[in-house]
Amino acid sequence: MNHDSPHTPPATEVVSTHSVFGAPCWVSLTSRDLEATQEFYSAVLGWRWRKAKLGEHFRVALVDDVPVAGIAAVAAMWQMAVAWTPYFAVPSADDAASRARERGGTVAVGPLSLPPGRAALLADRDGATFGVWEGELVGNWENWRQAAPAFVRLHTRDAFDAAIFYGEILDWASDRPGCCEVHYEGGEVVLRSRGDIVARIESGALEAAPDPTIRPHWQVHFSVPDVAACAREAERHGGAVLGKAVDEAVLRDADGAQFTVTSRPLR
Repeated sequence: MNHDSPHTPPATEVVSTHSVFGAPCWVSLTSRDLEATQEFYSAVLGWRWRKAKLGEHFRVALVDDVPVAGIAAVAAMWQMAVAWTPYFAVPSADDAASRARERGGTVAVGPLSLPPGRAALLADRDGATFGVWEGELVGNWENWRQAAPAFVRLHTRDAFDAAIFYGEILDWASDRPGCCEVHYEGGEVVLRSRGDIVARIESGALEAAPDPTIRPHWQVHFSVPDVAACAREAERHGGAVLGKAVDEAVLRDADGAQFTVTSRPLR
């Protein structure tokens, strides 16, 4: 999902989810306070911002003028959880939502028309939240995908079972040309799109755990040059460090959403 309509590129640069599908195509943060959220992520990740065409409660985060994430300050208004959510490209948001329901998942929001496309917020069988987006992607899609400093990982109860669930909804490892490839490497499920690793799925999460870092969830990772500096800024601006290593830290923003910063190669 892109919170903004794409720039108007030449026709050859317009890419839609009908040709790029199954892969993560956007990450979005649902928050309560737009100004506080912008201040926090500007300090921690160095993001700049532009307004989005969806309205005054939405912003697009930029890194070197590349749109990398969206902010939707609608958590209180729409009674939604404060959280980072990955969105996956699909040819039809309605079909994806129906498939999720048929396989024991939940449709939390939508599908809704959000020009230039349609979106839905879903949850898998173990409660991990994710979104689907149908429609146009940002202009010059390949450059965006290579530049966007985000990576997603699913912490779930059973990686193999989760891969089957998502594969049937998102057409992973199907006969369709251009579908995502699924591999099992080192105990993890690895998702590749056009040769690039775009997501990983790992087992070990506990459904009833009181700690949200242990319950099934999608975790968004951002590549940064200095993990320690990001951790310090997060604490200085009302956030917290939930876990820290030399090259990676799990952080919580001032509103309660958790994410990971890493200096490891993401793909």
